[in-house]
This record gives sequence, structure tokens and C-alpha cells, in this order.
Amino acid sequence: MKQAVLFFTLIYLLISCKGEPDKSCSSGNMDWHIFRGDAALSGYTDTRLPKKPVLLWAYKGETRTVSSPVTDNGTTYWCDKRGYVRGVDITGKLVFEYDMQTAVEATPMIYDSILFIGRIDGFLTAISLAGKDTIWTFETMGQISASPNIANFGGREAVVFGSYDNFLYCVDYKDGKEINRFESGYYINGSVALRKKSVLFGGCDSWLRIINCKTGEQTDSLLLDAYVPASPAVMGDYCYVGDYSGNIYEILLERGKIIRHKKIMKSENESGSFVSVPAITPETVYLLSDDRNLYAIDRKDGSVNWKYMLKGNVGESSPVVCLDKVIVCTKTGIVSILNAGNGKPEWEYDTGEQIVGSPAVIKGYFLILTAKGTLLCFGNK
Repeated sequence: MKQAVLFFTLIYLLISCKGEPDKSCSSGNMDWHIFRGDAALSGYTDTRLPKKPVLLWAYKGETRTVSSPVTDNGTTYWCDKRGYVRGVDITGKLVFEYDMQTAVEATPMIYDSILFIGRIDGFLTAISLAGKDTIWTFETMGQISASPNIANFGGREAVVFGSYDNFLYCVDYKDGKEINRFESGYYINGSVALRKKSVLFGGCDSWLRIINCKTGEQTDSLLLDAYVPASPAVMGDYCYVGDYSGNIYEILLERGKIIRHKKIMKSENESGSFVSVPAITPETVYLLSDDRNLYAIDRKDGSVNWKYMLKGNVGESSPVVCLDKVIVCTKTGIVSILNAGNGKPEWEYDTGEQIVGSPAVIKGYFLILTAKGTLLCFGNK
């Protein structure tokens, strides 16, 4: 009997935490702590979308934003371009307000009930969600445009982020003291992706770099055809990243080294661009292209399983895969849900406002933040 109880307890813990650190462990799947859903920036979740989604409510922030929403215990947070942080609970009620009084473009990250967010003036700010006050700030010499990530550097939990001063920073999440920094060749515009004991990031110098979390040293790098405006995505031993010209790369990793790489999509338009982050499942990688198509590419042989033309410019939003569904937004304001297996459209909603952020998906709901600062919550009727 004791062995049976222990077995089912272990199974429960594995299902509940999915291998994440204790402080980030999902509370009943009501958390979406980083803009791609996990530290690998995979854009994949095993949370099911509502079967027949309807708009439950809309909260109008009335200030422009380029942030994606993040969610903690059912409350959704974002920051607008004036530096005003809002938190709206699952009923649509405003429950959190904080004014940083400076311009912000980055998406926040939440860890251990702390909201971390980069600012245009070069500071990273840690805000207590419970106390609604600043815990610490860390100054860089350039703007911070992307969501930070969390990783273990030398045995210490660190907030990892890039700046326009060309440095990648690692600072202690509790007190904001610097642990390490790494100099790149130019601006760092995207987020880092965590893979085992390494972090990967691209920069405006066109290099994809791999940094060892224990030593803080670069273990490998790859020069791409153009600069990397967004973030890499990782699943297992593979990394997928796009450059600004529209090329998409598949990179095999082993012990912090690049074993091989290839282009799985080549740009056919010299004036094309790519600013979206791929979404990855164990079998498929989903890519938005500047030709307005969402592509599903087989990870085994690189063949195109299907493609679907979206209604309007895809912009900067990135797709999210929810088990057997793909949710994708366009800059023109259209939210679509497609069958992940065959690409057939199953649901569509026109928000009437531009969308540049990515969706947040929690149990029973998904949330879309428009560029005008309107938060839309969809769920079952």
C-alpha cells in the first residue's frame, strides 16, 4: 500500500509541475509566466483550447502597447508604452496597477511572484506582485526590448536578458546583483531561450550564440545570413531561429555545441523579413512567413505538411500550439484557430484592432492583447 501511495504521489507531482522549477510550477494550468509559455520559448502547451470559444470580456487599457500578456494564477499582466503595468483577473476586473513613469516596450516575465520587466531607459525592474512595489532595479546602458528569462547560473537563480548596449546580463533574481555578463557584437533585441545548462540568443550582429550557464562563457556560435530581430525556440536537442531576411534555420545541439545546421526555409523575397518566433511540437515546427502563410514543417524530413494563408500581414505575433490546435494572430487583428494536423481553419475572430503580441493560454481560456491596449478573454460560453 505504501508503495502504491508513493507511486501515485510521484505521478501527481510530475503531471503538476512538468519538470519546471518549484517557484514556476503551474497553479492548475492558470499560469503563462513568459511570452512563449516556457523557458525554451517553444510556443507549445498541453493545455487545450476552449471547444467553442466566445469573447467573455474585454478590458480597455486605452494606451498603446507592443507587449504580449503574461498570466499568474489567472491574473493577466502587461505594460504599455507609457510604463503603466496592469493586472486584470479572470473576471475582467483590474486588480493590479503600477506606474514606472518611463517608456516600456518589453513583455514582462513572472517568477516567484515577482514581475520582471525591461525599460527603454535601460533599467530592468523587479516588482512584487503582492506588495505592488519595486524590489530592485538594474541599470544597463541601452534599451531593453524583450522579455527576460530565468536560468540557473553557477548555482544561483538568475534573470537573463539582453540590452542595446550589446551585453547579455545575468543578475540574481532576489537582489538584482550582477552575476555575469557577456558582450556581443551589436544590439540584442530578442529573448534568450534556455536549453539544459545553456542559453541561446540571437543579435543584430547576425550571430546566434550559446552561453554556458555555469561558466558564463560562450561555447559556440553561428553566423546567419541576416540579423536576428526575435528569439530562438528550443525543443529537445534542436533550436529553430529565423533571421530578418526570412530564412529559418534548424540547429542540432549537443553539450553546448552546434553539431549541424541547415535552412528549412529560404527567403524568396529580397525585401522580406521575419520577426516571428517558431512554435515547436515533437513532430512539427510552425512558422509564420512574410508571404502571409503559416507553415507546418515536418521535423523529420523538412517537408511542408501544409500551409495556410492568413488574412493580412502577419506582423510580429508568434503562433502557439495547444495540443492539436494552433492559435495565430495577424497584425490586421484576426485571431485564428487551425487544426494542427491538417491546417484547416476551425475558428476565427476579428478584433478590429492591430495585434503584435502573442497569445497567452491557460486552462479554459486564451487571452489576446491588442496594440491599443485592449485585453480580450476568450473561453467557453
